[in-house]
Amino acid sequence: MPVDHNLLMLFTVTTIVAMITPGPDMLFVLGCGMRGGPRAGLLATAGVATSEAVHVAVAAAGLAALFEAVPLAFTVVRVLGAVYLVYLGVQMIRQRKGVESELPVAGEGGMSGRRAFTSGMVTNLLNPKMVTFTIAFLPQFIDPRLGQVWLQFAILGAILILLEFVVDGTVGVLAGRIGGWLRHRHAVRRRVDVATGGLFVGLGVRLAVDR
Repeated sequence: MPVDHNLLMLFTVTTIVAMITPGPDMLFVLGCGMRGGPRAGLLATAGVATSEAVHVAVAAAGLAALFEAVPLAFTVVRVLGAVYLVYLGVQMIRQRKGVESELPVAGEGGMSGRRAFTSGMVTNLLNPKMVTFTIAFLPQFIDPRLGQVWLQFAILGAILILLEFVVDGTVGVLAGRIGGWLRHRHAVRRRVDVATGGLFVGLGVRLAVDR
């Protein structure tokens, strides 16, 4: 195996600790699950995981050097990601649902699985902090003396994505169960939409101001 066993163990433990600490990805998946049901929560996780695979590839190829060579590129991508999150949040808050309308089942009428997947992928792809984090994090657990650096990146990236599914996927599914129950209560259904939209707006603002 082209990865040092001790480094692999340390990477796994460190990644688990980082994953279980609530962050933007977990909160985003939580919001999708609450609004669209377990399937939306799981597909939002798949979208985030897909973007993480891209980040790993970018880190391995060294393309993130662009942010160091052109500082403006970092700012542009960061602002685009923040604007997209705020847009999602505002759309949720503005959405009107009549009390007399038929209540949707999980994954219908709230946030579709396709939208959850696309939003998770685009939001994470437009977050340059995820790229820089990947570049700063993964190389710490790679030993160039073992050779096959690309394969080492691939192994660590696969573990990262697997843990993403296990941790955030569980959060999304559980949030979907709770959200499905809430959406069948007229008195709190609107509050769920507003709270979830506010969550996304908050994440967008945090991404914009947190450097």
